Amino acid sequence: MEREAAIAQLRELRQQMTSVHLQSFSPAHPPVVPGPPQLGLPWALAESKTFHLAGLGVFARAERAEAKRRAEQDAPGYLAAELARLQGIHGELTAEAHQWWQSLVANEEATVCETVNYAFSDNPAAGCAVGVDGSVMSVVMRQQDIDSLPDQTPGVTSSGRSTLRTLTKRDRVLWWLTAMGSNIIATLKEGFAVAPGVTAIDLAVITRVPDNQRLGFVAYGRWARQAIESGPWQQAEDALRFLDIGQDVACAVSTTASGNLSSTIKPLDTSQLSGLQSLLDHAQDDAATLAGLDGDLRANVPAPPDAPAPDHYRIRTFAEWKNQVPSAAQPPATSDTATLAPTVLTPGQNLTLPDEAWEGLTIAFRFGGADADLTLFLTDAQSKVSSDKDFVFYNQPSGARGAARLLGKQNNDTHTVERAAVHLTALPEHVQRMTIAINMDVDTGLTCGALTHAELTMGCAAATWTFQPRADPAIRAMVVAELYRHRSPNGLPVWKLRAVGQGWADGLDGLARAHGVDVG
Repeated sequence: MEREAAIAQLRELRQQMTSVHLQSFSPAHPPVVPGPPQLGLPWALAESKTFHLAGLGVFARAERAEAKRRAEQDAPGYLAAELARLQGIHGELTAEAHQWWQSLVANEEATVCETVNYAFSDNPAAGCAVGVDGSVMSVVMRQQDIDSLPDQTPGVTSSGRSTLRTLTKRDRVLWWLTAMGSNIIATLKEGFAVAPGVTAIDLAVITRVPDNQRLGFVAYGRWARQAIESGPWQQAEDALRFLDIGQDVACAVSTTASGNLSSTIKPLDTSQLSGLQSLLDHAQDDAATLAGLDGDLRANVPAPPDAPAPDHYRIRTFAEWKNQVPSAAQPPATSDTATLAPTVLTPGQNLTLPDEAWEGLTIAFRFGGADADLTLFLTDAQSKVSSDKDFVFYNQPSGARGAARLLGKQNNDTHTVERAAVHLTALPEHVQRMTIAINMDVDTGLTCGALTHAELTMGCAAATWTFQPRADPAIRAMVVAELYRHRSPNGLPVWKLRAVGQGWADGLDGLARAHGVDVG
């Protein structure tokens, strides 16, 4: 069994290393800036009431009536001001995106290199664009060292059984050369896809030469867009065509007089290749980047930023608008929702929300151990959305014209908190339920079992509730709780809260489909 497992592992490794060029890369298009969130008067009125009623007891009837009157007066102005401000931000972002696109298609060097290098950052062979001259881009790629290849390869015995055999020098060079060609073609394909104004790429490959264990250049050439985009890339062996379809291609692996590949790797003499020397001269100001290519080839994905990306469409609170806080100012960091002694919920437990929760309900999901996202579904009584607009998630953080909004994440050394705000009074009548869910970051492949100290806290002016769902290693998305409309015994409408804690193994896609979202 161990031999069969080793054979399968080596076969998979070889397939991965020599099939990178079979990938497809979507061509770049002019960016479309998403519009600002839609906001409605019910949302503005709910925000205004929350502000004006703060601190007033339920028996202060005259004061509360006056506060509601002031709220009704202020709400239209607040709504108009936020709509105008957000539309202005959209205009600025659209102008910035247009300028970036114009710089990219015009082959402005800094823009092209930054864009291409971001695209290259997750490639198995590290690469970087180091310059643009007219419509020709210069790229340096770091190929895996040949000495890192295994000593054995899958083979077949004379009787047809799978076996392991020792790699000869020539077989090792062929494997390494095919892998290099695969990475070269993939790098060229992605470079042309990301940089639409580039018509040719000068590409040089460095690796550690076996004889002296020093970095050396082992391949160089110029490849035109047409040659790369028109060629059929269907099999691993196609990767070796990089030697034939480029201009002035030089390679450290030569062909012997008998037509066989040599079993040695001889680094290129840069002084004999004017194009390569020109590329190096052009890249002299980027020495740090080139040196960085000699790092771990499997660990070149950019580190996550220390701070979350700015929320350009952050909606000002009513207090910020009322007090004329400048739009560029960020609100002070908010504390966790729990300001009152919380009621701890158990799975399946439900309760009727107090009237105060209708005006303003805060949600906070606190967690550690891995990254996760808060998601809201605004649904009918059968837990189905009426349209994708009722799916509130990281790419669409506002729904029901502002009545349900994600407020972003805050991180510290031990945990992350993602918050949301809901105005039940502002939800349209077709929204009979609101599902509060979490899903693991789709890029990590982790399950909910990786979460630590996961806790959902919900609160209003009158009460706070908490629920700690189980860290289930079998699921990647979970409904933590739900809010739903109900009728009290005396026939009055109420909102109820239920703790759930049930999940989906297939993550966000399965969760979204279960709630009627078209995920394609």
